[in-house]
Amino acid sequence: MRKYSKELVATFSIVGYDPETEELGVAVQSKFLGVGSVVPWAKAGVGAVATQSLANPSYGPYGIVLMDQGMPPQEAIEFLTKDDPEHSMRQVGMVNAKGEAATFTGENCYNWAGGVTGPNYAAQGNILVSEETVHSMAKTFETSEGSLADRLLAALQAGQAAGGDKRGKQSAALYVVKEHGGYGGYNDRYIDLRVDEHDEPIKELDRIYRLQQLYFGTTKPENIAEIKGDVKEELLQQLKRLEYLPTVHVADNILHKAFTAFIHQENFEERELEQGKIDLEVLDFMKNKQV
Repeated sequence: MRKYSKELVATFSIVGYDPETEELGVAVQSKFLGVGSVVPWAKAGVGAVATQSLANPSYGPYGIVLMDQGMPPQEAIEFLTKDDPEHSMRQVGMVNAKGEAATFTGENCYNWAGGVTGPNYAAQGNILVSEETVHSMAKTFETSEGSLADRLLAALQAGQAAGGDKRGKQSAALYVVKEHGGYGGYNDRYIDLRVDEHDEPIKELDRIYRLQQLYFGTTKPENIAEIKGDVKEELLQQLKRLEYLPTVHVADNILHKAFTAFIHQENFEERELEQGKIDLEVLDFMKNKQV
């Protein structure tokens, strides 16, 4: 067996589809620098691909094209690997916008290596502590609740808890697409987050995912509060602490101006409400923000 010390993307990943939201996505972790630049590929309304081991990045865009032409994931994988001279070292998982999934592990991928599939997902990995990593990812994806991104991250965390990459941890990525899901609705890149180098890449990925949801998510009705009473007092204290106000004793118009300045400084325009109201998630952010 040949060794590929420079090109081998030893990793574990999961590709998934949510039939309710029609979101497609990939979550991945690896002892490899910048795994998000190699493994995850997806296109709204078509499918998602994870390409790894002796990764062939062309499997991503070509796999998307094949699925877009109507080829099921299993056939697409067979088409991509049949004439690939390095297919025995490839690993790939695919899911389409019908929820059909397939995974492939070449016979020369380093142990433990393999994958499992189920409705709307495929989980796979190589150079793992054991097969429990992919089985834990699969079970967690099947039983967890929340958005597709929530379930993909939960699956990734479960895979790490079950052993993960036997070489350790270095980078992780989360990529989710949906029609007009990108910034301003101009593309399908709903979530595109990467941790390229970190001691705890999955934990860091989860942290920045929560920030992404805070910045770009919509305000939940139950989190809308009027700026009065205890809420108003807390807001005044935080604006003073964060140096947006010189004192807590100010008129309402000055309070509104200072709060608006904070909203715009912190890029919370997506959670800016009418005057006199506040998103409590923004207030929580203020409480935890360091000066």
